[in-house]
Amino acid sequence: MMRPTRSTTTQTLRPGWNPRRSVKTTANTKPCIHRVRIFLAPLHPSQYYLHASFLESALTIFIASSGSESPALAPSGSPPNVPSQPPPAVTDNRNIVRRKLTGYVGFANLPNQWHRKSVRKGFNFNVMVVGESGLGKSTLVNTLFNTSLYPPKERKGPSLDIIPKTVTIQSISADIEEAGVRLRLTVVDTPGFGDFVNNDESWRPIVDNIEQRFDAYLDAENKVNRMNIVDNRIHACVFFIQPTGHSLKPLDIEVMRRLHTKVNLIPVIAKSDTLTDEEIANFKARILADIKYHGIQIFEGPRYELDDEETIAENNEIMSKVPFAVVGATNEITSADGRKVRGRAYPWGIIEVDNEEHCDFVKLRQMLIRTHMEELKEHTNNLLYENYRTDKLIAMGVSQDPSVFKEVNPAVKQEEERALHEQKLAKMEAEMKMVFQQKVAEKESKLKQSEEELYARHKEMKEQLDRQRMELEDKKQRIESGRPLEKEGKRKGFSLR
Repeated sequence: MMRPTRSTTTQTLRPGWNPRRSVKTTANTKPCIHRVRIFLAPLHPSQYYLHASFLESALTIFIASSGSESPALAPSGSPPNVPSQPPPAVTDNRNIVRRKLTGYVGFANLPNQWHRKSVRKGFNFNVMVVGESGLGKSTLVNTLFNTSLYPPKERKGPSLDIIPKTVTIQSISADIEEAGVRLRLTVVDTPGFGDFVNNDESWRPIVDNIEQRFDAYLDAENKVNRMNIVDNRIHACVFFIQPTGHSLKPLDIEVMRRLHTKVNLIPVIAKSDTLTDEEIANFKARILADIKYHGIQIFEGPRYELDDEETIAENNEIMSKVPFAVVGATNEITSADGRKVRGRAYPWGIIEVDNEEHCDFVKLRQMLIRTHMEELKEHTNNLLYENYRTDKLIAMGVSQDPSVFKEVNPAVKQEEERALHEQKLAKMEAEMKMVFQQKVAEKESKLKQSEEELYARHKEMKEQLDRQRMELEDKKQRIESGRPLEKEGKRKGFSLR
């Protein structure tokens, strides 16, 4: 093993001195350890606080360098080697100091604290079901949460059924508990949707209800006391598609286009037991093609960098079943092998609700409740509600403060910085113009004053010259005419006469 060479040099420390610039090194490509012995020079008392790290009488610094990692230091007396390329930009991660704990601190218990707080407070979940009457919306909700949230409807005859004239919004709330965890469940139903001959703007009451819930939450956020804000926003919308086996109807496409920017859309094929496996596969392909063609965004489970392969495979399997072909049933029946299962009995056999080979109900429940309920709430709060809130405030005339809200998009951030820079330049230009105009006005005033003074002096000198000229001309005329000049005043004083 090749031992690294060592070179030693002694330097006297003085203020502003960099030890790396005066280290004596060996000119070779092998790793080299430099030992520098530094002695303190006398310092002024006012400089002690600047050199608190050098209060030892002798300091030894070990600098380990490698030719592949950092450029070699130039020998003494020669100019330093200038790198051909600029050093890489320092990222934020390099500024983070990482330390390994030597003992138990306790912040690893934070998830348990959050768990206790969440269990004590309870959870809430708001789901909306949209679809035509008779598609099994109430039955599916009861099947999902394994409770009789919707009581069974008693139908005495077709003439006694009340047909609503417009789309109405009905909300049912229930407190359910499982293994000590309380859930406040709110189901919003839309009876009357798609049941009319003319279904123009039948989506309007649904969109208005979602926006009203957003407005109520926004008003609660703007209040002084925001301690007890009730979240009534719709976290998921289960959209029931009629099992026609062909494609989406124009009404379904229009409604989903109106809803996908305001709520998490989860499309399901209702009563899928009326279709064969081949028909379901073809129907799913046509539905996905229509959704993609019309630019409709449906909910997809988020993917995180730290997800393991099992979680990724599970999410991919769930998304591969969209739109979910579901069957709802709350009654238990006895299967051929004697098991008690939830399902429906037909002359040709039994279809089990909880059997993944029969329908996609298990995957729907897994995404909606078991694995992605919190993701649905976060997506509603962080994206859908924030977009609506931003549009609402802009429409109200509230401008966005770039110093508080930072855009994630670099192009938007660059545009904001450019606008701020242009405003700064315009302000500087206005200030420079004002100063220039002030200087020009002062200079013009001084020049005008000097001009007036010069004009007055010129006028005075001209008048004086005119008087002298007139006197000289008068003397000239007297001399030429032979007339004696006017005697000057008689002199006073001594005379010889």
